[in-house]
Amino acid sequence: MKFCLERFEVGLWSSAMDRNVEPILDNIMIGLRKKLVFVWDQEKCIDSGFPTVEKQNKPIFLKQLKKIWENNYYGGRFSESNTLLIDDEPHVALLNPPNTAVFPPAYKVKNKRDTFLDAKGEMYEFLEGLVDDDDVPTYVKGHQFGQPAITNTHKDWDYYAKIIHAAEDPSFGCSDESEYSD
Repeated sequence: MKFCLERFEVGLWSSAMDRNVEPILDNIMIGLRKKLVFVWDQEKCIDSGFPTVEKQNKPIFLKQLKKIWENNYYGGRFSESNTLLIDDEPHVALLNPPNTAVFPPAYKVKNKRDTFLDAKGEMYEFLEGLVDDDDVPTYVKGHQFGQPAITNTHKDWDYYAKIIHAAEDPSFGCSDESEYSD
């Protein structure tokens, strides 16, 4: 995390509820939290109204980067060309432009051989290369790694296409409460 905070403007956007995000941050961001540009939780996500393919009781929450790009608080300093979403669930990026996200494999505590996030690991190498590039989508397109983005070649595309189609409705994601919880 120190590597990222030294080289990038970093925000944390979790699909978890605030009450679950805060204790985690208190433990992993000791002395670093004030360096985050923002900390967003489930309230800033869009509840798609659809469950995940893997778990019918887990909702699909979407992280639409447009919410960052159009946020007046940041004075227009973030855009498609300089914003990268990193998440271990590709479905969160369904509403974003291509090549604005990467999807590392989910971290598993029991996997002692996981070096993905280590210094000189695959993620580190990817981000180190991104530092010197001036266009995120171009860099991501040329340096694919981790899980693939969900596109029309994905095995569950018909399901995800329903979510994208539903998002065209102006009332999409406007429910006051999710029927799901953490």
